[in-house]
Amino acid sequence: MKVIPAPSFASAKRSHRGFARSGNAIGSPQSAHHLPLPKRSLRAKQVAMGDGVLSETFPEIREAVRRLCARFPGEYWQKLDRERAYPSEFVAALTEAGFLSVLIPEEYDGSGLGLEAACAVLEEIHRSGSNGGACHAQMYTMGTLLKHGSEEQKRHYLPKIASGELRLQAFGVTEPGAGTDTTRISTFARREGDDYVVNGQKIWISRAEHSDLMVLLCRTTPREECAKPSDGMSVLLVDMREAVGNGLTIRPVRTMLNHATTELFFDDLRVPASALIGEEGKGFRYILSGMNAERILIASECIGDGRFFIDRAAAYAKDRSVFGRAIGENQGVQFPIARAYVQLSAAAEMVTKAARMFDAGETAGTEANMAKMLASEASWAAADMCIQTHGGFGFAEEYDIERKFRETRLYQVAPISTNLILSHVATHVLDLPKSF
Repeated sequence: MKVIPAPSFASAKRSHRGFARSGNAIGSPQSAHHLPLPKRSLRAKQVAMGDGVLSETFPEIREAVRRLCARFPGEYWQKLDRERAYPSEFVAALTEAGFLSVLIPEEYDGSGLGLEAACAVLEEIHRSGSNGGACHAQMYTMGTLLKHGSEEQKRHYLPKIASGELRLQAFGVTEPGAGTDTTRISTFARREGDDYVVNGQKIWISRAEHSDLMVLLCRTTPREECAKPSDGMSVLLVDMREAVGNGLTIRPVRTMLNHATTELFFDDLRVPASALIGEEGKGFRYILSGMNAERILIASECIGDGRFFIDRAAAYAKDRSVFGRAIGENQGVQFPIARAYVQLSAAAEMVTKAARMFDAGETAGTEANMAKMLASEASWAAADMCIQTHGGFGFAEEYDIERKFRETRLYQVAPISTNLILSHVATHVLDLPKSF
């Protein structure tokens, strides 16, 4: 099936950016590369799904995403997966349609919508069989700049990010020697005149080869000199176009799925002091809210994955005939599909709760963690069920199930592991003693 080509990032410029300022109704004749997106007030509008049980928030956004994703069928993703290639056309189309600027305020040429709307976008991308992992970071990394950057920084970068002129897809936090214990990162930025000189290493940094900017967390004060372990870390907005080859080396890491992940090496990389976001030494708290947004958004992707698996399994169970009847007539096939649906429905409610708390400005750390855990486990259970329902065909590339099976497994490990979520709940909610 032919993929309709999408514009490159360089040409992804629109006269009407984002949801709120589109005057066209969904379903009216549109440019091939511009899908209208609804206003903030549409969050309250819901339509019943076919099963009559669940309701669907942001129906106009979801329908627009479905139509866009229909231009990128399974063959497109299968080819990219084989070659471990980046979906540049897909990301450009999302950018052109305004989906990646959902969370950027209108004053900076974005849509000015909330996290719940962004969740609807990513859920539908994944339900369609596509993968938002190539671009979802732009939604949550942007928050660090928006909340803590200077007005000059925001006005310089955010409109260009919204239009697609600049890509902010890289989030440099994790290190080989620290893992999830972020307070033990050792990448260090030493102030030298009007620059910071950065030395260190990062691992599992996705999309670094496909990003113009990177939000980089590094130490500016040694850990042992700080009153608290979380002090002494700062955030720099690194221009990757200038950094690569001038102190920054990017090394791709091939994994079991096509996630464009890399290892980064900093060797006396000079970054202008003007690239500092917020105050020096307060970087850890700046990225925490971004991490909560990340977990909620990825949880929504897991819900989309789960719906993909349930949709495919239910359809196959109805159509596949063995021993003279549809295999879906057997309770041994029906019940696992039904169980996956029940588990996913409950997880989706937790994701919605976390997103709404985040949008309301409430502390949502625990809810973000629980949403991510429940959604990732529900999607993985649905994936296993879908493989089992399809039997041997579930392992065939052309069905897309084995690819999605590999992709959804990631999210019980990243961006935070299930055990660390359980540890958070145990110590911060149940007041149990810390184990580390």
